[in-house]
Amino acid sequence: MPVVAVDVAPDKGKVAMVVRANNVAYGEKACQYLGEHISSGKVVQIMGDLASVNGRDRSEAFRACVKKNFPKLKVLEIPAKWESDTAASKLDTLLNANPDIKGIYMQAGGVYLAPTLQTLKSKGMLKKAGQKGHITIVSNDGIPQEFDAIRKGEIDATVSQPADAYAKYGMYYIKAAMQGKTFKPGPTDHDSTIVKLPSGILEDQLPAPLVTKDNVDDPELWGNTVK
Repeated sequence: MPVVAVDVAPDKGKVAMVVRANNVAYGEKACQYLGEHISSGKVVQIMGDLASVNGRDRSEAFRACVKKNFPKLKVLEIPAKWESDTAASKLDTLLNANPDIKGIYMQAGGVYLAPTLQTLKSKGMLKKAGQKGHITIVSNDGIPQEFDAIRKGEIDATVSQPADAYAKYGMYYIKAAMQGKTFKPGPTDHDSTIVKLPSGILEDQLPAPLVTKDNVDDPELWGNTVK
């Protein structure tokens, strides 16, 4: 989710800086969580729009992580293009053919949470964490609705995008550009990493924490600061 692109070296070739969450980390963290909680079996990846860098990075990272680290997991994929109706319809069809699903990774809780839970509920497959038959679910976003679902045991985790940091660091780079400051790839002083994209643009990839029942009530999480 790019928020700002500014010239951070206006007198040296117009190198832009994009502030974005680390989408590769989204997919990897979801993979690690599912892999650590499911020893083998089928897991579903409900993807975003693969024409977008967000959807593509999350999908490729999740797929690669499972292949490398958890070969006993079989990934079934739903290309849903950030569309809730598409996700619900395709998940329903997939579950009819694969009632033994053990895990689900949703790339956007704001879009996929409600239809996914409703689809599972309609099939009698929505079991709370700890109950027999529970399907382990990891989401992306960090919105209040996901946190409530974690508290209820309906889903297990989400990777919280740094929504509160987008504007903060967008303004940081705008002010830096006005002051003539320049940047280069490498770690920053705010726990992120600047990378150089093939296009030559610099991208500050902000960290996104994994949220589970253990830290869901952390007041520092932006999802706990909004209603």
